[in-house]
Amino acid sequence: MNGVFRLGILGILVTAFASPVFGQSSEPGRPDRVKYEEKYRDPALKSMEQEADSLKAVRDSVTAAIQKAHRDADKKKSDDKKTLVFDWTGIPKPGSPEEFRSPFHFPPIRQYRTGTCWCFSTTSFFESEIERLSGREIKLSEMYTVYWEYVEKALGYIEKRGCQPFAQGSEDDAVVIIWKKYGIVPASAYSGLAHGPDKYDHDEMADEMADYLKCKKDDNYWDEAVIISQIKAIMDRYMGRPPEEFDYEGERYTPKRFLDEVVGLDLDDYVQFMSTLSVPFYVKAEYDVPDNWRPTDDYHNVPLDEFYEIITRAAAGGYTVAIGGDVSEPGRYGFEDAAIIPTFDIPQDYIDQDSREFRFYNKTSQDDHGVHLLSMTKVGGRDWFLIKDSASSATWGKHNGYYFFRDDFVKLKMLSFMVHKDVAEFLMPKFESAENTEEE
Repeated sequence: MNGVFRLGILGILVTAFASPVFGQSSEPGRPDRVKYEEKYRDPALKSMEQEADSLKAVRDSVTAAIQKAHRDADKKKSDDKKTLVFDWTGIPKPGSPEEFRSPFHFPPIRQYRTGTCWCFSTTSFFESEIERLSGREIKLSEMYTVYWEYVEKALGYIEKRGCQPFAQGSEDDAVVIIWKKYGIVPASAYSGLAHGPDKYDHDEMADEMADYLKCKKDDNYWDEAVIISQIKAIMDRYMGRPPEEFDYEGERYTPKRFLDEVVGLDLDDYVQFMSTLSVPFYVKAEYDVPDNWRPTDDYHNVPLDEFYEIITRAAAGGYTVAIGGDVSEPGRYGFEDAAIIPTFDIPQDYIDQDSREFRFYNKTSQDDHGVHLLSMTKVGGRDWFLIKDSASSATWGKHNGYYFFRDDFVKLKMLSFMVHKDVAEFLMPKFESAENTEEE
């Protein structure tokens, strides 16, 4: 490349860069500027998008209408569906709770939209025990125990890295476990109703806590302090924070001091029983149901006849029983305030250990409700038990909050109970003998 050619090229470049094509303003001394303007949309594409949106809106509205129609039809079908119940015509049963000689107990309280029957029944049981042993009538807070049981469930969920259910149910011994760790307070010190409503409703709160815990599981995040703090924050919005101190009859208490000095029960004096063929008799074992979420394995397993005998001994001796089992049966009817096993379910003579076990095994007998068994009487040659019940159906009949359970219903459908150890003292040698045999 020679020098003449190079000079020619340079001249061309200088001329080019001096022209507006290479960025110089057509007006000398005026810099180029930017500005905003509406985005140009191609008319044809815009028309097509609008048409597609219109068609989608029509399809969505048709889909929504169809889905709503089906939802409405399903709801109407559900609302109009008849419930299979037992015809009580001609069945002799108690006429009222006054026909029973009942130990002291406070009037029934509804649990409303909560899965807290375990706490209502067992708290009522311990209130009766306080009066029986000390003569003091002390109304205790169910929701204080429920609050700390949720905390314990969350702790268990963290410890087991989500391999544990987090739901509203629990068992009688949860009350003992919570009281030993956190104490207890009177109902006047903690209602569990943060914003003034007079009806318990834990569905939204429990769902919120369960969703939060699932989120932590999905994230594999297990910081206990952070998670428990958030669980408490959720409950505090719905239930309020339980008190650390409170006044009772002119004196200041902590929950632990109140348990020790006012409630005064020896919580180790209470034992639980079940009757199942899944483990040997006269051993202590786990009650294998979802609500025994910890799980505890301190249930004394006995044959059905002795299971029932402990209950009748308690009722005859002025003791009460916290008892639970399956109540989703056509023979339990709130408008009649009563529960029996009708013959179309199983003939009376066939109610025994095996028929009970079969129902437990195939889950037609499940642990879905806890109640407080108060006393017993005879009607029509049968044992009838007075039941204090926190379920809504117990308010449908004549006797607000009470049911009458016949002997067959207790034998077939009640699965576990808690009672003072003195009632079952006659059985303890059998457990000791079984333990000694196992050690040998």
